[in-house]
Amino acid sequence: MKLIKNARIAFRTLFSHPMRTFLATWGIIIGVCSVIVMVAIGEGAQQDVLAKIGEMGTDLVLVTAGQVKIVAGRPRQTGNVTSLTLRDAKAIEEESPHVQAIAPAQNKKMLVAYGALNTTTTITGTTDAIVRVRALSIANGRFFYEEEDRAMQRVAIIGKTVTKNLFGDANPVGESIRIKKATFEIIGALNAKGSDLVGSDQDDVIYIPINTALRRLFNLTYINNIYIQAKDSKHIEQATAGIQDILREKHRLQNKPDDFTIQSQSEMLQAEQETARTFTALLGAVAAISLLVGGVGILAVMLISIKERTREIGVRRAVGALKRDLLIQFVAESLALSITGGIIGIILGIGLSVGASYLTTWPLRLSFYPIIISFLFAVGIGLVFGVYPAVKAARLNPIEALRAE
Repeated sequence: MKLIKNARIAFRTLFSHPMRTFLATWGIIIGVCSVIVMVAIGEGAQQDVLAKIGEMGTDLVLVTAGQVKIVAGRPRQTGNVTSLTLRDAKAIEEESPHVQAIAPAQNKKMLVAYGALNTTTTITGTTDAIVRVRALSIANGRFFYEEEDRAMQRVAIIGKTVTKNLFGDANPVGESIRIKKATFEIIGALNAKGSDLVGSDQDDVIYIPINTALRRLFNLTYINNIYIQAKDSKHIEQATAGIQDILREKHRLQNKPDDFTIQSQSEMLQAEQETARTFTALLGAVAAISLLVGGVGILAVMLISIKERTREIGVRRAVGALKRDLLIQFVAESLALSITGGIIGIILGIGLSVGASYLTTWPLRLSFYPIIISFLFAVGIGLVFGVYPAVKAARLNPIEALRAE
């Protein structure tokens, strides 16, 4: 009953000055709201990245020529980028017991023309196994056959972005495009895949047979990627180790470092999870600073309140109120400010998160954990910043307090 009575007195006292009370709680409101929204953005981004990795499958292994380093958030090839050949892909397919499917690939940005229209896109020379390895989906037509690859036929399968840029809503199958003055017949069009992990458009691509690409278009004898689908994602590490041994033997590296880079989806998954967790923690920490600012606001308001109520404190002490009673009273007022701000902040944070997710394409994800943590943190701040004013009020000399104007 005494606790309820103190709470009633605290709320009655605070709301006798509504504007001052609102300004004191505003920092807590913004802080709690910021934590909820920022963590929702971070966790939503994490889920979006993990979903994209999941779409590619956890059994995918990527072999890249040279060494791959992340520069400004994007993978960059360095070193000997001519170290991979079709013979390497063939050796992995024949000698590795853990390989289900393999698709060598060579990419190059080139100008593509259709009638009076043209666009610059990625030309990817590969084999028909890329459909399975990269989980491609055909919207119209078909993919090229192995026989067409061996015969170096000039056929092409185009991505959704290329279709939109050159043909709009029309069906491109059966039409002809020009790549480096060579005419290619479109035999298939792909469904949309969206952006990859680094933000590149996976639909801005044209697939052509690997032999056609290397000999008739690129004039190259090497490839820059080998996409590999392992038989079992549980044994992805054994598959990666086996591929490394095969390539080192074929390249006669002996004591030399690898002239290639092997990345598995499981490694990428772990790296992205760690990055996303760090990103979310950083956002939450930045947002939590505003909670500390809100605590300073509570401290200032409580000190002003004590200054204004000095005579009231003196009267209460004169009629028998203990220091403990005053301490509890002012701590209760501080907690009332932080709890009120925390509740309003939660409502506002959830509302903004839901509204932003509905009105934009941001991948926001609300979770129970940051809501509870931010609220408890707000209450803790109210308690910490309310103790000093409460102790100061309890230590006032009753006689001096009664004399105050």
